[in-house]
Amino acid sequence: MKRPPVFRQQIFRPHRARRPGRPHPRLKGLSINHLLPNVLTVLALCSGLTAIRFAMQERWEPAVIAIVIAAILDALDGRIARLLNGQSKFGAELDSLSDAISFGVAPAFMMYLWGLNGAGSLGWIAAMAYAVCCALRLARFNSRLGVVDLPPWAYNYFTGVPAPAGAGLVLLPMILGFEIGPEFPGHPAVIVPWTLLIGGLMVSILPTFSFKGARVPAHWVVPALAGVGLLAAMMVSQPWWTLSIVGIAYMVSLPFSIAQFRKLQRAAELMRTEIGEPLPETQETEGREAGSQSPEAATRDDEARKPV
Repeated sequence: MKRPPVFRQQIFRPHRARRPGRPHPRLKGLSINHLLPNVLTVLALCSGLTAIRFAMQERWEPAVIAIVIAAILDALDGRIARLLNGQSKFGAELDSLSDAISFGVAPAFMMYLWGLNGAGSLGWIAAMAYAVCCALRLARFNSRLGVVDLPPWAYNYFTGVPAPAGAGLVLLPMILGFEIGPEFPGHPAVIVPWTLLIGGLMVSILPTFSFKGARVPAHWVVPALAGVGLLAAMMVSQPWWTLSIVGIAYMVSLPFSIAQFRKLQRAAELMRTEIGEPLPETQETEGREAGSQSPEAATRDDEARKPV
């Protein structure tokens, strides 16, 4: 009788070549901290879209509040991106698209439904012109990201009115109408030229103050904080008058920003003439504080910030 083999042949398999490793490493995930600026930008976009919804329901006060919230979130996301070192081109593009809707399309839609429709086709032209000017401003801004063409004294200025400020200014007649009635602020003869004016200021090359690079002297820190508390109290008790005063104060500051810019420009030219250096070509003041970039290049290195 033939004995069966002690070991089965199937147990001993021929040696197999080891599979090569993955040709590409796995993509690492992103932390919540690095996604936070993008989250704030998406929330700002949602706030702008919510303003459109409130406007369709003729709920004007919640619509204005939604635009204010979008502006606050837009101001925060860039700061947080720089603090967390989360800048990226994706973040810059997302921020521009959010701004175009929240501060371009939404305010134009609100103003048209509130009072511009009383002017017929001219009112629609004014609303459309404002939205187009906002998009053109953002496109001009993105095209100049990273361009170093500014002298040091020009970093504290924007070119034209920024998009969030433009949204607040174009809504100023509506905000005043909450307190004094919509008869005069909402008249087509008032809001049509006003809307066209604000759109023109957004695409203009006028230098406007960039308060992001402003420094508070040590002996003014406590009064400044007290002023912030007073402003917060006014926003709670009299929000519409407070927003109106802030908007009017910003408009009043425009001539002073132009005069201060020209003064610094003349002083810089005089200094260069005295030391015999050639004068650089002064181009548009668009940039935000990122190394040697300009103040809008810094705020959008604020806005050139967020990872995918």
